[in-house]
Amino acid sequence: MTEPQTDPQADPQAGSQTDPGPSPSAVAARHLAEVEESTRRLLRTVAGIGPEAVAGPSALPGWTRGHVLAHLARNADSLVNLLDGARTGTDIPQYASEEARDRGIEEGAPRPVHEQLADLRTSDARFGAAAALLPDGAWAAEVKHRSGAVFPAAEIPWKRLAEVEYHHVDLDAGYTPAQWPEEFAAAEYRRLAGKLAGPAGAGLPAVELLPEDTAERAVIGAGTPALTVEGPVRALLGWLSGRSDGAGLRRTPGTDLPVLPPLG
Repeated sequence: MTEPQTDPQADPQAGSQTDPGPSPSAVAARHLAEVEESTRRLLRTVAGIGPEAVAGPSALPGWTRGHVLAHLARNADSLVNLLDGARTGTDIPQYASEEARDRGIEEGAPRPVHEQLADLRTSDARFGAAAALLPDGAWAAEVKHRSGAVFPAAEIPWKRLAEVEYHHVDLDAGYTPAQWPEEFAAAEYRRLAGKLAGPAGAGLPAVELLPEDTAERAVIGAGTPALTVEGPVRALLGWLSGRSDGAGLRRTPGTDLPVLPPLG
């Protein structure tokens, strides 16, 4: 089973052409601090998972909670590869191969929860140590996602943040979209709504999105909106990202929500 991808997100507070905004290293530093907080929340949740529950189903079809935890640990190591590539100026693949990636998840999934927790801690420490080694200029270096997409190293911390926040929800262990950090939810809402306003949403009927806690109205799909969906930005992101069926969102008229394509 392949989990929904969480692609790199440009900094939500990037500057304009006249105002270059914060440097890549400053952007990275801010998001690394957010990764640290996000990981602390994840570790608290995992510490509370019972011995039997780790083998129970996650919210991702075909994956146990152990699969999600093994993926999170191996993802941290894969991003260490990208950080090392940016630091050394070499093309280090995120994973040795897709087969190696899948094998690492499958082999790690059955471990008891205390081993999963230790692996999460040590892989996170390796990620933090690799990030600390990057000189300021290296954050502008381009690295390659396993999908082939190229992006600046400064986006690696946000990518890790997205992995941790989305998959924390996927654990189905008490952490919900309502607990996502405000900046994360607003930035990812913009990203996914933007994708569904383009080619990814070409087969969808047009829907107007109205987050009640921001002014960032968006229209997804094609054509003139016949449906308006309103609610907290976290709830809208939960629906857009496939982490919620959108049942709590207000709809005008009160028709069913369209089925969204998986976003990668």
